[in-house]
Amino acid sequence: MTRRLAEVAKKVGVSEATVSRVLNSKPGVSESTRAAVLTALDVLGYERPSQLRGERARLVGLVLPELGNPIFPALAEVVGGALAQRGFTPVLCTRTAGGLSEADYVEMLLDQQVSGVVFAGGHYAEADAPHEHYRRLLELRLPVVLVNAASEALGFPCVATDDAVAVEQAFGHLLSLGHERIGLVLGPHDHVPSRRKLMAFVEAARRVGVDAGPETVERGLFSVEGGQAAAARLVRQGFTGIICASDPQALGAIRAVRRLGLSVPEDVSVVGYDDSAFMNCTNPPLTTVRQPIEAVGRAAVTLLAGQIDGASVTAQELLFEPELVVRGSTAPVRARVLAAAV
Repeated sequence: MTRRLAEVAKKVGVSEATVSRVLNSKPGVSESTRAAVLTALDVLGYERPSQLRGERARLVGLVLPELGNPIFPALAEVVGGALAQRGFTPVLCTRTAGGLSEADYVEMLLDQQVSGVVFAGGHYAEADAPHEHYRRLLELRLPVVLVNAASEALGFPCVATDDAVAVEQAFGHLLSLGHERIGLVLGPHDHVPSRRKLMAFVEAARRVGVDAGPETVERGLFSVEGGQAAAARLVRQGFTGIICASDPQALGAIRAVRRLGLSVPEDVSVVGYDDSAFMNCTNPPLTTVRQPIEAVGRAAVTLLAGQIDGASVTAQELLFEPELVVRGSTAPVRARVLAAAV
């Protein structure tokens, strides 16, 4: 008991007597200090006194699909900082191959009595993935916010970058450079943001009379390898402009072009999506559509905090405007038949 008091007091920066008053539900402690002591108990792995177990911790789960794509660490930094400003401690949960699943993390977070959860890039964005753990959170009325497009069957508040606008910006840019053979690299068929991008691509192409048939779309993992495999198929068909659904895919597309003996942007122009870290340092620097991560992350925390405080928050998806960032991976189309060159 003495050790527990000492560790919690050190963690919070208060006296052991103050910690004791909180644990024994005594008066004379501010609400912020009381919340900090309870959070410290949770973080240090100590069990709360029985009379305090019904209260939720000042912990918030942040569930990400990976950290390899730089956009997710960037989002985690924004969300974590915004949570800390409101007195919450983020608990980062990252799925790994062969490791804990998203459903496993949900169980762990519930055991920790978290105040809420922010999901980014999770199974909710996959129409055919299991959604039972989300439905359980709905039944428990736990505050939850989703970042990025979600399946319409789920009723959580959601914030996202406007996928349709992103594709329109990328498509319009390549069109202005004279490209008419424009291909699209997307994620899996059931990926909701990819579906939105495809719908916008088909509509944008229809308006200007550019082909947008099935042969213009390839799919792959959101990785360099996935982008390389998908883009290689497009380049072999003679596409001169390629729009990718992520920056790693775009880097893979650049690699594919080079391995086919061509150059970016002289032979093929490539556009990414995210504007994640170091995309201005690649060779060539990547033209990409920037997600407003700062605004998206802070909006997610605002919606979550509102729910935790008992306020009514909008169930309508909040869409944020992306920004086209033109760099060196796009250029005017060159008059040549690429299919013959490869």
